[in-house]
Formats: sequence, structure tokens, C-alpha cells
Amino acid sequence: MYFKTAEEVLFQWVSRVCSGNADDITALYNESAVLIPTFSPHTVISLEGIRNYFGQLATRDGLGVRLHNKALRKHSQCETLHTLSGIYSFEFEVDQVLLSFPSRFTFVMDISLPTPILHHHSSQVPRNLS
Repeated sequence: MYFKTAEEVLFQWVSRVCSGNADDITALYNESAVLIPTFSPHTVISLEGIRNYFGQLATRDGLGVRLHNKALRKHSQCETLHTLSGIYSFEFEVDQVLLSFPSRFTFVMDISLPTPILHHHSSQVPRNLS
């Protein structure tokens, strides 16, 4: 499947994370993709590792992702290579309580490829120290 815009890839990613199917999520990542995940201290550099990470995340009850559209920024390097950054919030239950984890993200995508995500970095928004 090819995508017309980087935003379309992002919206598909959100939808697929919400559906909880690790294979569908992984299908968006290029075979040489790098994932720096939100809920792991380890960089993931294989499709098997990406599938395992999202498979583990999908075991969380109430899993969802909410995109903060106003925070979305796009930088185009050329017609097909784009960087999207912004804020999304993961939601899932911890000890039967639905919690939200606001997180920053950066995706590098080449929409000329059927597996457009080349790099994905995500980290929780730090708590204010003051």
C-alpha cells in the first residue's frame, strides 16, 4: 500500500495502534526502520523487535492513542521524504485505572515506499520540575 501524504501514514499508525494488531502496525515500518519507543529504554532496529514491542503494548487493556492535532508539525525534505513531529497521548489501564501518557514523537517517512516509516522516536513528556 502506498500513501499520498505523511499525515495519512500517521493517521493509519494511530488507527492501527488503537486496533492493537502488532502485525498491522509493523507493516508501516521499513525493514531498516529504527524505533526509539516510548515505554522501553532500548532502541529497536528490527521488524521482529518492532512487532514484539507493539505486541506487548497491545496487551494493555483500554489501549488507545489520541493525536494532538494542533501540535503537529511537518517538514518536507523533498516531495516524498517528510518529518512529522508533535504530541500524542497513549492511554491504557494500569491496575484497572485508565491512565494517559502524553508523549512527544518524531517520524521520518518516505511515502514513495510501501513501508514508509524509516525512523520513529517517542518519549513521554517530562513532568514539570517546578
